[in-house]
Amino acid sequence: MSSVAIPAVNQLRTELGDFSSIICFRAIVTGTEDALGEKAAAIALIAAGRQRGKQLAEQLGLTGAGINSEKIVSLLQAALGKDGTRLCIIDNVVADGEKILVYCRETICSAGELQGSDRKLTFTLGAIQGVMEQVTGRRLRGKQVESVLRGSSFDVIELEVLG
Repeated sequence: MSSVAIPAVNQLRTELGDFSSIICFRAIVTGTEDALGEKAAAIALIAAGRQRGKQLAEQLGLTGAGINSEKIVSLLQAALGKDGTRLCIIDNVVADGEKILVYCRETICSAGELQGSDRKLTFTLGAIQGVMEQVTGRRLRGKQVESVLRGSSFDVIELEVLG
């Protein structure tokens, strides 16, 4: 078990707990896409993820911590991985000049998609972006540059520093 736990005050339901299924998450995504269109839905889901990521960084004490990949990776693995909310597994965070690469797998956004699908990370991308914005204290622009759905071993998010 991880040494980082989601605080008990986050327990929102006494019997069912705080977790829901990927099936329900996918229904939210596809329903939002049907209602708003794919691009507008992506913007909304990335924004929601970004907000969650900022909250998570604050909860984990990462605000302003700077890029220290060992600390970030271990804390994010614990908070977002199998001992946490199960959003995804983060394997590595690499700072490369003005860009940050985040290597993840088993993302909620890719779950259940067929190989070759053009599905992109939205909520997951936003959550990672929000965390890294808090960590660096800088505004970032995120994009997915590799996908497990299109032959990569990881879903890779590239975060570019803005201004």
